[in-house]
Amino acid sequence: MVDYFGLMKKCMFNFSPENAHHIAEFFFKQGANLTPFILTPLAERFFIHDKRLEQHLFGKTFFNPLGLGAGFDKNATMIKMLTALGFGHIEYGTITPEPQSGNAKPRLFRYVEQESIQNAMGFNNEGMYKVGKRLETLYPFATPLGANIGKNKTTTAENALKDYEKLIKRFKDLSDYLVINISSPNTPGLRDLQNEQFIKDLFVMAKELTCKPVLLKIAPDLAMDDALHVSSTALENGASGIVATNTTIDYSLLPNAKDFGGISGKVLCEKSFAMFEALAKEFYGKTTLISVGGIDSADEAYRRLKAGASLIQVYSAFIFKGPSLNRAINLGILERMDQDGFTHINEVIGSDRR
Repeated sequence: MVDYFGLMKKCMFNFSPENAHHIAEFFFKQGANLTPFILTPLAERFFIHDKRLEQHLFGKTFFNPLGLGAGFDKNATMIKMLTALGFGHIEYGTITPEPQSGNAKPRLFRYVEQESIQNAMGFNNEGMYKVGKRLETLYPFATPLGANIGKNKTTTAENALKDYEKLIKRFKDLSDYLVINISSPNTPGLRDLQNEQFIKDLFVMAKELTCKPVLLKIAPDLAMDDALHVSSTALENGASGIVATNTTIDYSLLPNAKDFGGISGKVLCEKSFAMFEALAKEFYGKTTLISVGGIDSADEAYRRLKAGASLIQVYSAFIFKGPSLNRAINLGILERMDQDGFTHINEVIGSDRR
């Protein structure tokens, strides 16, 4: 059988990472316009629909636990195609109130040998009005959608709460859950918002604005005690879950790493898992946990589920391995469930905690 993705990857990797992404986005958008001629055969190939993988979370059915993490579909332009490629949920964004172009280029770097990526994009997106308008023609959607939201670069810390208020109001009816992003390393001062008072004010406000689940995404570089405290504060004030983790600024993980931006991919795996494990020990059974960071195989996905993740997300591995990864992970989870005698994914989730 012809390895079409391998051929496409070889071609795409001749382009800069950002140009390659733009090319992929163009074809994904065009392909979605050819429904059902493109989407149906893709879904038949890559989308694994097995009742044993289904979960009901946030008032929605998640057909499988594997989602696409924020950052790939920044402007919610590729949702139909990405669903056909096998994702059980899609997190679009990060979206800011006003459009912004992001940081100076080059700002995206691929490390092929390490299957990792370093990005300093800086929340480049079309802004909440244009993205929201696009979603008004699509939502509600069969596949659960998450809105990842962040403040504008020019917004001061004193006014950050107002940015998140605008974003929650805009996307509460255009998503199935929202994720507060105050953990990206690419917006100056953003990680400083990972403090008790801001998080308390933020989630008290969010609870007043919407009944939709609002989750907190945290950085892998926080001290464990700080991560636990930040997460606890969020949950005590209305957060519906924790997403762990964002990219890391531990530049020792890569050879010849740039001294800016965040690192994702295979080299983040153990750092991300260590943070997730600490959070799961404290919060499993009390809230919804989503694990992201370095997941690139069924083995790793299964490890995160057993540790307590209800959902898992990929990003870098999707770029390096393509949609066959989605199929392999979901089928691999089912295979490991059979080996361990589990009849439903709910039995897998948190089995290492019990």
